[in-house]
Amino acid sequence: MTASIIAELYGNPQTMAVIRHAILWGLLVLIPCLALTGLSGYRATGTAPRGLALTKFKRMRVTGLNGICILVPCAFFLALRASELKFDRLFYEVQFIELLAGSINLALLGMNFRDGLRMARS
Repeated sequence: MTASIIAELYGNPQTMAVIRHAILWGLLVLIPCLALTGLSGYRATGTAPRGLALTKFKRMRVTGLNGICILVPCAFFLALRASELKFDRLFYEVQFIELLAGSINLALLGMNFRDGLRMARS
């Protein structure tokens, strides 16, 4: 998100295209890491999570759906448009949706991190 915003504010169209393609490559690392994180949490709490663990699982479902249904398609669309140097209204509308969905995921992951620390202390 930060790279997108900085490229948008200070970069030229070619820089924006490079950032958009770098985001696609970053998905190859990010998606498996998030999946492994969810799997490790599931294994640690068992088949019937309760309390904070259940709350974390519910957040992760939203995060996962948000990522698969919104963020990944947006990333591909924006990379394609950027490679064509088409920075029109549709590009910026989709980018806004992507930044909004990314902010929601960041907040949810932050809350899960906080709750994970609470669980580790107890």
